Amino acid sequence: MIQEGAAAPEFRLTGSDGKEHSLSDYRGKTVVIYFYPRDNTPGCTKEACGFRDLHAALAGLNAVVFGVSRDSLKAHDKFIRDFSLPFTLLSDPELGMMKAYGAYGEKVMYGKPVEGTIRSTVVVSPEGIVVKHWKKVAKAENHPQEVIRFLQDSR
Repeated sequence: MIQEGAAAPEFRLTGSDGKEHSLSDYRGKTVVIYFYPRDNTPGCTKEACGFRDLHAALAGLNAVVFGVSRDSLKAHDKFIRDFSLPFTLLSDPELGMMKAYGAYGEKVMYGKPVEGTIRSTVVVSPEGIVVKHWKKVAKAENHPQEVIRFLQDSR
């Protein structure tokens, strides 16, 4: 499990832009990584559109955003097209990054324990340190505002 104040786990995944992305590629920038269960579902769409709407403000804070799910690149392409998402979505079908970041495991759905994606977000400093970890995001539609407030308050 990752911890605030510790080095963020390195990753290498293919993005919706067709390029390989790794954390070390973004040294010098704040990296916001949000993990979500599935493209084109109500909560995930609200969260993605929230980050879309704040994209310019996030860029102004020297932050880059990645959305990560198990979905295929083809599914990501449709999601991006349907909602004009201006950031890269990473595909993690093998769950390596999601498990390393504590975004996959046991959770409760409809009162029953299941294994799956845990909606969560990690903010990584320009030096590669975890500065904030929302382990469970309860209100997907409000979360992007919470992230930007954290970044603004951290300046």
